[in-house]
Amino acid sequence: MATVTLQGNEFHTSGELPAVGSTAPDFHLVDGKLKDVHLADYSGKKRLLNIVPSLDTPTCATSTRKFNEKVAGRDDVVVLVVSADLPFAQGRFCEAEGISNVIPLSLMRSREFAKEYGVLMTDGPLAGITARAVVVIDEHDKVIHTQLVPEIGDEPDYAAALAVL
Repeated sequence: MATVTLQGNEFHTSGELPAVGSTAPDFHLVDGKLKDVHLADYSGKKRLLNIVPSLDTPTCATSTRKFNEKVAGRDDVVVLVVSADLPFAQGRFCEAEGISNVIPLSLMRSREFAKEYGVLMTDGPLAGITARAVVVIDEHDKVIHTQLVPEIGDEPDYAAALAVL
C-alpha cells in the first residue's frame, strides 16, 4: 500500500506500482469502441501509461494534453491515458481538445487494472478510482519508469517519463 495526498490529506492505494525492471502486468481495459484491450494489443512499441483519476479535472486534462503534444510524430511510442471515465466521455474530451496522439482507456468493466498496478484508491473521497501515476513500459513489456504522484492535484514529472522513451 502506498500513501498519496489530496490537498494535504493522506489517503491510501491498493498496493505499489510495478517495480522498474519487472514484467508489466497484463491489463483489461475498454477503448472508445467498447472493445476490450490488453497490454499485448500495443506490443512492439514503448507504452506510456498516464493513469489519472478523471479527464474531467484540470490536472488530468493538462497531463493528457502535454503527453499528446510531446509524443507527436513518434511511431515507436503509444500513450494510453487510463481513467475511470466512461469511454464516451473520454472520446468527447479528446475530440474537444484535439487529442490525437493519446489513446483513452476506461476502467469501466473492472478495477483489476487499478489493483494490479497498485493505484486503486482505497479510502477518502476518491476511493474506487485511481491515484495519479505514470508507468512506462518498453517494447519487451519491461517496466522502465514509474511515478506515483505524491499529491493527486500535482502534475507528473513529464521530463523523467519522456527521458526513458
